[in-house]
Amino acid sequence: MMKRLVAKRLGLALAAAMLLIAPARAEDTVKIGFIAPSTGQFAQIGAMMIAGAKYFLAENGTSVAGKKIELLIRDDGSQPDTAKRIAQEMIVNDRISVLAGFTFTPVALAVAPLATEAKIPEVVMAAGTSIITERSPYITRTFFTIPQVTLPMAQWAGKNVKKVVTLVSDYAPGHDAEKMFSEEFKKSGGEIVASLRVPVQSPDFAPYLQRARDANPDGIFVFIPGSMAGTFARQYAERGMNTSGIKLMGTGDMTDDDLLEPMGDPAIGIITAHQYSAAHPSAMNAAFVAGFKKFAGKRPNFVAVSVYDGMRLIYEALKKTGGDTNGDKLIAAMKGMSFESPRGPIMIDPETRDIVQNVYIRRVERKDGELYNIEFQTFPAVKDPLKAAAK
Repeated sequence: MMKRLVAKRLGLALAAAMLLIAPARAEDTVKIGFIAPSTGQFAQIGAMMIAGAKYFLAENGTSVAGKKIELLIRDDGSQPDTAKRIAQEMIVNDRISVLAGFTFTPVALAVAPLATEAKIPEVVMAAGTSIITERSPYITRTFFTIPQVTLPMAQWAGKNVKKVVTLVSDYAPGHDAEKMFSEEFKKSGGEIVASLRVPVQSPDFAPYLQRARDANPDGIFVFIPGSMAGTFARQYAERGMNTSGIKLMGTGDMTDDDLLEPMGDPAIGIITAHQYSAAHPSAMNAAFVAGFKKFAGKRPNFVAVSVYDGMRLIYEALKKTGGDTNGDKLIAAMKGMSFESPRGPIMIDPETRDIVQNVYIRRVERKDGELYNIEFQTFPAVKDPLKAAAK
């Protein structure tokens, strides 16, 4: 009986000790809740996001500042309600320290109140509507804003064409692009001869392209999600518009590196403004592209580099806090953070928590037998112009 009593007391003591040790072990792991679509309309973008995150871990390891990093990936199907539920489960059940990913503006906005309530950084890596960072003091972004890449495109267009038709997808980012391009282009004396909006769901560009051509412009400015670029290019070529002399311009979504090669020759000559090209001429980017191709079996695109940089931002913030995962300390560490990226120099604006980066004007050309966006003009250190104007 005495032996059984001693054994019981030892068992209780061990259990108590484990309760004390368990929290300490839990604190040694930093969990990143990564929300991206593996199903649905934007699954292809989600696949590139996931590849970018996993490649970063493969290259940089799964520990930083004495902490083990655990990446929890969940599929939201690009549905805001699903993303909100997943984020809540991650915060309550998984006890994550950082929320990351977000491929679609409504998804990022749906999660914003949860980030605020839980005081957890939300690193937006693939959604571009300008207002996103204004919806929570815990949101930062490594992607781009639509106005940020549209402003340089409008400034370039103002020096090269006189009459333009705008053709955009009918949702918030498309509206942002239309407004910014039109306002800036008119400053140069240019004329918007028609403004066309195409439904995001099941779009048929044919009637809109015909209306654009009938307006007899010098150029067409386009903003569409990258997943629709192949359909757009095919219908554009079917109407002979690629040989009509009308300059086709837009944001880089239209000539996404991940989708460019299947677009074929109709894509040659398209001019876009964006923050990244797989052909960006730097040693860092050459190494990034080669490593990513080996890891994922395809070239990286602007989404992959944004996620890669977003993961680095989290790592650098943890280094700065010495591994402390307090949300206020992490977001403070991210403000003003700057480093060299495969896309060029980037910085997190300490006032807006948005990214400051170079924007490049590019032309689709063949290089070594493949289609690439070849940069020929740089707009350095561009901030989100809407926030800059408000300030």
